[in-house]
Amino acid sequence: MEASWANIQRNLARNLQRNKMASEEQNQVANPSSDVSDEEKEKDEETVDLRILDPDTIELDLNHGRIGKIENLEPLTQLESLYLRWNMIKTIENLSNLGATLRELELYDNQISKLENLDSLVNLEILDVSHNRLRKIEGLENLTKLKKLYLVSNKISKIENLSHLKELDMLELGDNRIRTIENLEGLTSLKELFLGKNKIAKMTGMESLCHLELISLQANRIVKIEGLTTLSNLEQLYLADNGIENIENLDESIALTTLELANNRISSLSGLERLVNVDDFWFNGNKVVDWNEVDKLGSMTKLQTVYFEQNPIYKDTSYRTKMKLALPNLIQIDATPCR
Repeated sequence: MEASWANIQRNLARNLQRNKMASEEQNQVANPSSDVSDEEKEKDEETVDLRILDPDTIELDLNHGRIGKIENLEPLTQLESLYLRWNMIKTIENLSNLGATLRELELYDNQISKLENLDSLVNLEILDVSHNRLRKIEGLENLTKLKKLYLVSNKISKIENLSHLKELDMLELGDNRIRTIENLEGLTSLKELFLGKNKIAKMTGMESLCHLELISLQANRIVKIEGLTTLSNLEQLYLADNGIENIENLDESIALTTLELANNRISSLSGLERLVNVDDFWFNGNKVVDWNEVDKLGSMTKLQTVYFEQNPIYKDTSYRTKMKLALPNLIQIDATPCR
């Protein structure tokens, strides 16, 4: 009986403790500014030390690790890829011993305010420092083998210090504070340029980038299509969410297969006659009122997908039927496949 009574007491104590914990949790929900939540806020700011278990690893994934400092990497003599996304790192440091082997470095979504201490990474091919606190492009002088550079969503206001990156084929500078496309002349291998969501008003500064295959300038302040005459290899052009009123200066862009002009102020489809290779045309959110304009796409014999919703003609009850009659090769209109 004594043992049984002791078990009952223990069970009662456990239940009381559970009830107390549940009550505290409810109080925290009702009062998020309580002392307990303050303690948890302090814990949220705590970081953990970076510890290496396998010195022979080639790829190290430390994403979401609450890491506050790059350190203790000296044993990694064979490391090729280092992933440190979604941590609490403030400084790029202690990477000098990885210079002989490291090919890819990801520091996406940390608290880094300066590109520094990268000089030894002479074999680096991919660098991602997106979603940080950078204000300037710098510290890349020795990264001459770099092929892909991601600096999305920082506070960068000027394109600079990149002309020596002769092997760079992809540059991503979207969601920054850039006003002018400049200082790209030396990027002779560049194939993809992403500058969406900046403050760019003119399509200039790209004339020498003869290998460009993709340009993204979405969500800027562009009012005129220009500066593309020399880019004979251009296959994809994204200009949505600007202030463009006329389609012009595309006569030499005959290699285009994807053209996005959505959410501009365009009412006429003149200027597309020579773009015979386009198979994907995004034109939603413009001002086309006359079905005769759609007939001007007749030269696009490879056209398979169009987006015209949120144009005045979209309100026509026979919208899909008329679109299919005008462009019989379509397999998709807006987000819906053709029957």
